Amino acid sequence: MKFFEVRNLNTGYGDLQILRNVSLEINKGEIVALLGSNGAGKSTLMRAIVGRLRIWSGEIIFNEQNITNLSPDKIVKLGISLCPERRRIFSGMTVKENLEIGAYQRRNGLKERMEKVFSILPRLYERKNHLGGDLSGGEQQMLAIGRALMNEPELLLIDEFTLGLAPTIVEILVDVVKKINESGVSILLVEQDVHMALEISNRAYVMEVGEITISGNSKELLENPQIKESYLGM
Repeated sequence: MKFFEVRNLNTGYGDLQILRNVSLEINKGEIVALLGSNGAGKSTLMRAIVGRLRIWSGEIIFNEQNITNLSPDKIVKLGISLCPERRRIFSGMTVKENLEIGAYQRRNGLKERMEKVFSILPRLYERKNHLGGDLSGGEQQMLAIGRALMNEPELLLIDEFTLGLAPTIVEILVDVVKKINESGVSILLVEQDVHMALEISNRAYVMEVGEITISGNSKELLENPQIKESYLGM
């Protein structure tokens, strides 16, 4: 059985269906990219995975356990964390306090886990007593990632981590994502920078209007004519 699977998932908001028979899988240790334009349903899938949106039909399996429609806190305890789009840090709290909030499900070993986050994101250690609102955009994104790591997830969902950031900052954050993956964390990466996402991921899925339309090895998808035309401007 796969480490993580979404099977024929259907859901939406109210009576409006957004996702239609979505299936994807992640093997342990992989980075998997989920690509698509704005409004394709990528963030909706992330919300469904972490229990923030009720699933109408289909299943989500994690470590051989059916986690479909479990509460968000139970999903975090099982080992899945979300780094949301637009960071959503607490601007009036320090970096250290933001990280402590990220560990709300696991208070034991708090100091050790924070030290581990600081080893991956040393800039956060330098800024640990600064308010979240005083950080640069790149530092805020580092904080959002660090907060998601505080529960020591086996699977990390990262939603649009390069949004609005300068290319030099994106390069730093890409290295951070690679380092997290090398530490043993599997990653599902939602990203509009298609070229970058395909460069750092093992496999990828393309979502259009709530459905998976293309999937495959990331390096092969970089050469896919449809991907080149629709997403890489080639």
